[in-house]
Amino acid sequence: MKKLLSVALAIFITCGISAQTTEAEANLKKVKNDTTDGWETGGTITVNLNQVALKNWSAGGQASVSASGLVNLFATYKKGNGLWENYLDIGYGSIKQDGNDGWRKSDDKIDFTSKYGQKASRHWYYAALLNFKTQMTEGNTYTDTSSTLISDFLAPAYLLGALGMDYKPNKNFTAFIAPLTAKATFVNNQAFADAGAFGVDPGKKSRVEIGGYTRIFYKKKIMENVDFLTKLDLFSNYIEDPQNIDVNWEVLISMKVNKFISATISTTLLYDHDIDIAYDENDPTKVGPRTQFKEVLGVGFSYKF
Repeated sequence: MKKLLSVALAIFITCGISAQTTEAEANLKKVKNDTTDGWETGGTITVNLNQVALKNWSAGGQASVSASGLVNLFATYKKGNGLWENYLDIGYGSIKQDGNDGWRKSDDKIDFTSKYGQKASRHWYYAALLNFKTQMTEGNTYTDTSSTLISDFLAPAYLLGALGMDYKPNKNFTAFIAPLTAKATFVNNQAFADAGAFGVDPGKKSRVEIGGYTRIFYKKKIMENVDFLTKLDLFSNYIEDPQNIDVNWEVLISMKVNKFISATISTTLLYDHDIDIAYDENDPTKVGPRTQFKEVLGVGFSYKF
């Protein structure tokens, strides 16, 4: 009996030590995975196509063909307490409606962000951020008989550099707060520059503002095959009208049907007190800052890597 108890006790101790060892190895592996240095890259490419064909359609309407694409790329590099994050978002869309000449732009953006942080505490980083925004082609407004050029490549373009603190409790959320920020606006079109468009002084092609900047980023898997992502940029000019805050708020909801088919809903809300927009169709001279909003819904091909 004593011999049997001794054998049982030996087996129990051995299993306990083995379990503790396995648990310790698992924890060590988890820590190792969480602190792995090096590059992490990936992205998503989405192409959406839409077509409406009508013939003898009593309810009315207008035939159209449209196409749009989104490219979202990221590359992050971690080494020790340093973290370098890079993001590139490119979007372009065009539509052709029956009765209209040629294709008309429906979406156009280039948005690049690079941020480097050095860990200060558990969730806080000393950080520096660089952001560049512009568009690829000219933009127009249309009437029944004419079109008016209102933007162009690098007209406008925005370059922002900021120093501050980055709060990053996990990979899904980050809040960058920068009390020292320089924002440059470029207008690479002489006609727009002469008119003082986009906040530059008439005749000049650039303008620099010094102020404070906040950037909030959040992503979450809402449910299986449904992802939510939002970015909010806020900027205030310390020297001129600091109460007028520039706002750029983007939301993207991606719904995966299968490996290659997906649906996306994206919205963009903009407000810039330096951008004048006509608000009276009968009097184009009546202009002023306005809240801008864009929504894009698409179903098409998507590839994630």
